[in-house]
Amino acid sequence: MTTTDALLEVRELCRYFDIGGGQTLKAVDGVSFVIRRGEILGLVGESGCGKTTLGRTVKLLYPKTSGEILYEGVPLDASNRQQKKDFAQKAQMIFQDPYSSLDPRMTVGEIIAEGMEIHDMMAGAAQRRERVRKLLEMVGLNHEHASRFPHEFSGGQRQRIGIARALAVDPAFIVCDEPISALDVSIQAQVVNLFKSLRERLGLTYLFIAHDLSMVKYISDRIAVMYLGKIVEISDAKALYQNPLHPYTEFLLSAIPIPNPRIEAGRPHIMPGHDMPSPINLPPGCSFCPRCKYADESCGHSDMALFETESNHYTACARAQKG
Repeated sequence: MTTTDALLEVRELCRYFDIGGGQTLKAVDGVSFVIRRGEILGLVGESGCGKTTLGRTVKLLYPKTSGEILYEGVPLDASNRQQKKDFAQKAQMIFQDPYSSLDPRMTVGEIIAEGMEIHDMMAGAAQRRERVRKLLEMVGLNHEHASRFPHEFSGGQRQRIGIARALAVDPAFIVCDEPISALDVSIQAQVVNLFKSLRERLGLTYLFIAHDLSMVKYISDRIAVMYLGKIVEISDAKALYQNPLHPYTEFLLSAIPIPNPRIEAGRPHIMPGHDMPSPINLPPGCSFCPRCKYADESCGHSDMALFETESNHYTACARAQKG
């Protein structure tokens, strides 16, 4: 994969958890990808596939087990306190639950200004108040909201506060961990459009984690598909939807409802043969093999690494390699 204009590069990243009894959960297992400057990379997959763990490991909230994370070409070392603090300013995170991610004891103004204080931004309280006012207006809230507390707001408003908090320290990169899944459907599109407009206005780069593939298609430039700790396909968003090469991607796309009852009733839905295997007791070879209608004997013997099947379209499937 090209590293031209790469803002963030991940190389063979692993994050394992010791869960006792001599068992290891491989939440992220040998993941590699590049996010270019100004790009939105969507990350999709079923619950439990490792998306959130990957996002938090990239953000250095979880220590990596092995592999490399490079920001602007420089490897990140979580043990280097100054580097970690600098990266915390350059890379922010927006969390899934707008109810639990905001401190209920702090006013909105204090929540947004906290990062500025930690990173010694703005000369004084007056400058921080003015910055908070502009940030609230930027995310579609009233500057008078700065004196209120989180419990006085709706879920969509709270997520806008979380976005303003992330923007307060002038980041270049934001990890969005399912930022719309806890919101009402009626306001999800508003928040996604806000993300898009902020990208254009501020030149931001996103890792956008979600399970709603239709929304990911709308916001993303490229999409990575994750299954049981591994990236199984990564491509431009349009190419992925028009020509999915991994059977798991086909399965996910077939589950997206079409808002036309006649078309929806007549189209095929791909149903995996089995439930998702336990992530602590993975089958040999390809982890999707037990659920795949195309699997043959060779799929159970060796696990495929990502390879380029078409221009900038990578997949990890023996069937795709055979053509």
